[in-house]
Amino acid sequence: MSEPTALSLIPPLVVLVLAIWLRRPILSLIIGAVIGFLLLDPVQVLNNFASVSLKVMADETIGWLILVCGCFGALIALLVRTGGALAFGRNALKFANGPRSSLFMTFILGIVIFIDDYLNALTVGETMKRVTDKFKVSREMLAYVVDSTAAPVCVLVPLSTWAVFFGGLLVDNGVAAEGQGISVYMQAIPYMLYAWLAVMMVLLVVLGIVPAIGPMKTAQLRAAQGEPAQAQVDFDQVQTSDEYAVKAIEEEFKHADNQGKLHNFLVPILLLVAFTVYFDIDVWKGLLATLVITLPYYAVQRLMPLSEMMDQMIDGFKSMLPAIGTVIAAFVFKDVCDQLLLPQYVIESLSPFMTPKLLPAVVFLSMAILAFATGSSWGIFAVTIPIVMPLAQSVGADIPLVIGALLSASSFGSQACFYSDSTVLAAQGSGCNLVSHAVTQLPYALIAAVLAFIGFIVIA
Repeated sequence: MSEPTALSLIPPLVVLVLAIWLRRPILSLIIGAVIGFLLLDPVQVLNNFASVSLKVMADETIGWLILVCGCFGALIALLVRTGGALAFGRNALKFANGPRSSLFMTFILGIVIFIDDYLNALTVGETMKRVTDKFKVSREMLAYVVDSTAAPVCVLVPLSTWAVFFGGLLVDNGVAAEGQGISVYMQAIPYMLYAWLAVMMVLLVVLGIVPAIGPMKTAQLRAAQGEPAQAQVDFDQVQTSDEYAVKAIEEEFKHADNQGKLHNFLVPILLLVAFTVYFDIDVWKGLLATLVITLPYYAVQRLMPLSEMMDQMIDGFKSMLPAIGTVIAAFVFKDVCDQLLLPQYVIESLSPFMTPKLLPAVVFLSMAILAFATGSSWGIFAVTIPIVMPLAQSVGADIPLVIGALLSASSFGSQACFYSDSTVLAAQGSGCNLVSHAVTQLPYALIAAVLAFIGFIVIA
């Protein structure tokens, strides 16, 4: 497609409608991608789909994601099987005496694990779901707290994978001098309004100041009535019955050591965070180093034979396949949207409003729409920064404020999009149905987004 047109809006709209209607995100993304290929070239749909899917699978980011997510699943399986996760839950119950305090513990843990949103989403949800289950907190509420302290917190901390990635992009695009990417990034942190507001919003919800609203209220009422937690094993399952959920939970823990020791949970988690920092915020190297130490650490205690550890790790890797599949499908879909020139269409449509005063708000609005529609928070930033930043410089806009607007939009898309990697992994880690999580947290994300949009107009 040589010129951006309104046709580029059709695939994202189809995906959103189908994801809500069918509750099958992978299928919805594939259908949306096929429709996009039909718009591009009806004759070459099969060839284009084949070539794009192969290109996505050969992408370094996808390879990294498969390895990181799969090994997270492997590590989590070991933590559960050795009883370490249960031991953490037992100890956490000493400090949590009700729904509010258990959610507050979840919030604090989410703040502490700020290194990476994947690490955050998977670790915090897996760690706290037994505690919140005991106090009849819905898995949807848990997933919302986890998701709201994943990307938004990582955006606000300059020692995170987000800061490293975006700081590098600022240098690559000439916005920051060589070696000054993180420094320029830090100047924009006060203006990352959505991230600040999302964290404040979830804290108000946790403390009960902001009540459960809309679908979240329904989920909370269901949990309060003692209905079993909705364990999400298959992301493309239309519904999960209560009986199935109970069996899934029982299966997960029937082999776990009920006398598990707390150190068997804390040592691997602390190693993971420490190694990730040591290797310049490289989560993959951090995971490898953690597993290298954790396996002999468990072996010395004779918790299980090495062959059983391998079996548990393979099962844990398998448990992450639905999440991995969703993100791969989202990357294919993003590629189609890029070929349809969706980012250029949105920017061109809003360019008449890009004055120095309105630019930050317009950038936030347009980029938030793109990130929400495509599920690509990092990708959208990489594609649009060469367009937006020269425009900001030409009209004399405040550069740190515009960067803050871009990062705010990225964190909104990461949290709010139904099929973004952060949303998928928050649901996976919390044992929650993906679409249920996305629908229940959306009202809170939209409230924070509206307030951020107003904030960018006021402070510009």
